[in-house]
Amino acid sequence: MQYVSTRGGAPALDFEGVTLAGLASDGGLYVPAEWPRFSKDEIRAMRGLAYPDLAARVMAPFVSGSLTEDELSAICHKVYGDFGHGAVTPLVQLDAQHWLLELFHGPTLAFKDVALQLLGRLFETFLARRGERLTIVGATSGDTGSAAIQAVAGLDRVEIFMLHPRGRVSDVQRRQMTTVLSPNVHNLAIDGSFDDAQAHVKRMFTDPEVTGRLNLGAVNSINWARLMAQVVYYFASALQLGGPDRPVAYSVPTGNFGDVFAGYVAAKMGLPIERLIVATNINDILHRALSSGDYSAGGVTPTITPSMDIQVSSNFERLLFDCGGRDGAALAQQMRGFEQTRAMQLTNAQAEGAAALFTSARADQAETARAMAWAYRVAGQVIDPHTAVGLHAAQAVAAAGVVPAGVPLVTLATAHPAKFRDAVERAVGVRPALPARVGDLFGREESMVALPGDYVATRDYVLGHAGAG
Repeated sequence: MQYVSTRGGAPALDFEGVTLAGLASDGGLYVPAEWPRFSKDEIRAMRGLAYPDLAARVMAPFVSGSLTEDELSAICHKVYGDFGHGAVTPLVQLDAQHWLLELFHGPTLAFKDVALQLLGRLFETFLARRGERLTIVGATSGDTGSAAIQAVAGLDRVEIFMLHPRGRVSDVQRRQMTTVLSPNVHNLAIDGSFDDAQAHVKRMFTDPEVTGRLNLGAVNSINWARLMAQVVYYFASALQLGGPDRPVAYSVPTGNFGDVFAGYVAAKMGLPIERLIVATNINDILHRALSSGDYSAGGVTPTITPSMDIQVSSNFERLLFDCGGRDGAALAQQMRGFEQTRAMQLTNAQAEGAAALFTSARADQAETARAMAWAYRVAGQVIDPHTAVGLHAAQAVAAAGVVPAGVPLVTLATAHPAKFRDAVERAVGVRPALPARVGDLFGREESMVALPGDYVATRDYVLGHAGAG
């Protein structure tokens, strides 16, 4: 399997290469040169597989040439045998049509664990094979950071610098990062928004002063390997609900577009997905892009769903590339214009290609709270506010008739409610407790460094401290 950059100017790489590279050298994102596809019979044959075996089967085409079937299977069993639920990503029914797909049974209680625990093992495997070290630089709006840190803490060949917007993540999210005191972990709290942190990270990957000294890697969903792992739970849930002989729709709380793009990949691979609902909070650049073609970034408004407080969704570039005829040169020009003006209009091909599968909806904070209250009142389910954004969108789209009544509609439950205790308690009157495995979180020592929202300050800190551990 070969991978190409969405901007057409970087060399094609194999799976090992894109996993370690993260961002392409031309600033683009890697995607498979062509989508692998399963027949309906091949998908039916996946029914009944345990999650680690299903993961190995779904991901096998993407790693071809870089990992053997036995190597991939061993990694999947090691990673997914350590989750807090035997099903790894269990389904919960809310009513006749609506379901939750619980993705928070990993070590840091968020969906990011499903991919990042795998990514940590892949780094370890490939770096040992090459005899190399890797410096990971990442940005987080809340959950990616803790999941990535948990995945690589203590690894001999990996060092991680994780940026988060100071004061804009929940106390649980922050502590899950800053209480990991491994010498290869560096937490950086920067002034500004997640978009500012993400811009710093992307700039470092194209800064010769950094790339000339460090072997950089990425754990954000710009890394293809991470996105690939998220494809698996679409197959897992659809198979349980009658796939491939019955279509399923999904509502995905969306910030950086990686989780919902994984659903697009699953559809490209042959899984019959009725619709993908892109659910945003009031920072609704993706809703505006999909509903009107207007991809224009405004200011970021802090909300009770901080992981979605984003105005630049990096993975959207992958969809624009695929729907726009895979013209890397044209997309590079389009993205350069966006980076200069923070405004862009989708082409007709991009808008029409997206509309074939995607629908979008937004939720304000009152609507988010009402969705939390509904889930608790009707089904006894305590959900976090991000999941509630997805549930509100699912109910709105179903009410509009976009998803037929006979089609199961699955909302991705992206985080454990205890990660957002205050917002949940205000909405439903119940203060969710942390699971026992992280119950002492507030008694642990924290360590982080505060930096101004300035690229040079961030870059210089990374260059000055890389290798110090």
